[in-house]
Amino acid sequence: MKLALMLGYSGSKLDLPIDRIKLAEELGYHSVWTAEAYGSDAMTPLAYIAAFTKKIKLGTGIIQLAGRAPAMAAMQAQTIDSLAGGDRMIVGLGVSGPQIVEGWYGQPWGKPYWRLRDYIQIMRKIFDRQIPVSHQGPEYQLPFTGDGATGLGKPLTSILHTNSSLPIWLGSGSEATVKLTAELCDGWLPMHFVPGRMSHYRPWIEEGFSRARKNGTEKSWKDFDIIAQCPVQISSDIGTIFKKAKDNIALYAGGMGHKEVNFHNQHMVQRGYADVAARVQELYLAGHKAEAAEAIPDEYVDDAGLYGSHERITKRYLQWADSGITGMNINTSQDEAVVLLAQLAGSGKES
Repeated sequence: MKLALMLGYSGSKLDLPIDRIKLAEELGYHSVWTAEAYGSDAMTPLAYIAAFTKKIKLGTGIIQLAGRAPAMAAMQAQTIDSLAGGDRMIVGLGVSGPQIVEGWYGQPWGKPYWRLRDYIQIMRKIFDRQIPVSHQGPEYQLPFTGDGATGLGKPLTSILHTNSSLPIWLGSGSEATVKLTAELCDGWLPMHFVPGRMSHYRPWIEEGFSRARKNGTEKSWKDFDIIAQCPVQISSDIGTIFKKAKDNIALYAGGMGHKEVNFHNQHMVQRGYADVAARVQELYLAGHKAEAAEAIPDEYVDDAGLYGSHERITKRYLQWADSGITGMNINTSQDEAVVLLAQLAGSGKES
């Protein structure tokens, strides 16, 4: 089981836990991951973290497609990888949602599936450096020949020589995008994964592998990483933990996105909580945020994380270890939890 440390994105102040990141590296953690919404970006912190670390991999979980052109995403990724010594960067991509894409970036929501496919293919061509990059897809064209074009654009090759197989992962959860992830990407950051759900995703992943093989790329489970996010908190007061977690879940499932397009709410439905999802959204959008949080069952929170005493977390960790994932992305503010998970995964030191 690979272990990763999830940093997320900033609140009102950006404060990177460098000592915790260095502890994770010392304990054998595979990677550290940043994120972005509409505040701090995900790329810049990784360059900073690279200066304080030596080997832990640096991942974005995720960068939003609308925030940068595919060429700029590739440039930033290979720049950080070069500064970090090479073979450390992982590009985690995602589409975000229409509220952010159109409201923050001023981009059309459009057809995110085709945008993802074009984006990944262009980045691959840039990293590969075999020939000058050209691409004619439904969402991106290089050189650009649409409205306003001068006609002077020409295919170019990256000046910087870096890792030609720099890994690209995708944060996804729908059938179409999970299949796309397995077909084109090196790894998967599953949205809202809980133990017991892999059987739901397995046929989609295998279909993606099959598509890759039909196109001449050998893909199988042994070539594919799946690192799921898992909040961890050691505490004797589980009730308080659940309350805080429910407030956050209510924010996302109730109010993060439009009523008709809320991926977090849809994932609550997929987990078998359709009535809860509808009630949480109804209450939250009506301004009853506390009641929305209270409508979320304890088990919904508990199944998606590791909470409680050392003994309770140790016992429940086994469900994650046997869930079909290859790694866990630990979201915690506790050094003690970082150490405990390293011990449970067999990569850490005795305390």
